[in-house]
Amino acid sequence: MEHLIPRIHQLATQVAADVVALRHHLHAHPELSFQEFQTAAFVTEQLQNLGLKPQAMATTGVVALIEGRNPESRVVALRADMDALPIQEQNEVPYRSQNAGVMHACGHDVHTSSLLGTARILSQLRDEFEGTVKLIFQPGEEIVPGGASIMIKEGVLENPVPDSVFGQHVFPMLPAGKIGLRSGRYMASADELYLTIRGKGGHGAMPDINIDPVLVTAHLIVAMQQIVSRRANPKIASVLSFGKVIANGATNVIPNEVYVEGTFRTLDEKWREEAHVHLRKLAEGLAESMGATCELEIRRGYPCLDNEPELTARVKAAAEEYLGAENVIEIDQWMAAEDFAYYSQSANSCFYRLGTRADDGRFASSVHTPTFDVDSKALETGPGLMAWLAVRELAAPAQVEPSNAEKASL
Repeated sequence: MEHLIPRIHQLATQVAADVVALRHHLHAHPELSFQEFQTAAFVTEQLQNLGLKPQAMATTGVVALIEGRNPESRVVALRADMDALPIQEQNEVPYRSQNAGVMHACGHDVHTSSLLGTARILSQLRDEFEGTVKLIFQPGEEIVPGGASIMIKEGVLENPVPDSVFGQHVFPMLPAGKIGLRSGRYMASADELYLTIRGKGGHGAMPDINIDPVLVTAHLIVAMQQIVSRRANPKIASVLSFGKVIANGATNVIPNEVYVEGTFRTLDEKWREEAHVHLRKLAEGLAESMGATCELEIRRGYPCLDNEPELTARVKAAAEEYLGAENVIEIDQWMAAEDFAYYSQSANSCFYRLGTRADDGRFASSVHTPTFDVDSKALETGPGLMAWLAVRELAAPAQVEPSNAEKASL
């Protein structure tokens, strides 16, 4: 298969300008999670122009197949997410967002345009590979329950069943032309915490006849950190953060209640379940001991993301063939979450990071910021690499499916 590498490089170079134009269009017209109607229509049109037959799924999701020779021999799925974030863009560029308060600040426009570029490349290589490539354009990655979970429930991993699933994500900490990769457990679970602490409000000068929910909340925020520092195994990474506190009183008014929002993340699913119990007991018990009440709602978010080791080893080898070993970097675990984790819980999967920073240091803004942008060089690397990974994996020998116990132990 190595003879295809120069050909894929050539095709990636040929489509690069078009992929940049696709990305600029998507960037200028961002849509929030599960509202990607225009984006889905645009993707559908692009795939139809390639002679493919895209199908709608999960309302604003799109799925299409590229069949090579002997299409039933093996199936590889490639996933891109399409939704944007509620952020007002600050970049002064011709392709800046035209939708006020909405921005592709997490690079999903890069993921979508890159996969469209991959589709263009693979459509010209149908006679060069055996098997089928399933293209998954997914909505709603940014909010729970995550578009991946809905796509899976609606059968995206069936008819045909993929032998492996690949996903890529922008990574401004690496220069364009490089990728980051980690085998095994890579990203954390993420659960949302919503607390309502109720006391008895009144005049700030008479705290003795009130039950101050602000004071209770202060104790709770500090005490709940001890779940991480004293109840968790020190070898297990955990994060507990509170980012929103609303106590709608005044300088001389103690409110009746306080509302708090936060997140709990970990890299261990067993500890995740245990921590939920500890958090609930502490929140309710501490509030009661101070004469108040606390309602804690835990909204389960994405599970931990696992990169299947054997598949990831093949991805690493293939990426080194295509990019050069010096451009394939091993990266550390990350406490952010991704709904690609649902694919990794259901199929052999590999999720890697696509470098997007310029060599001169430009485009270094983090994702989820109003100044995020990417070096267009990444829009040549991304499509070509994913095309090569798909072709390489289709030619790989059949692998034994790991048992559920083996997956759980990752």
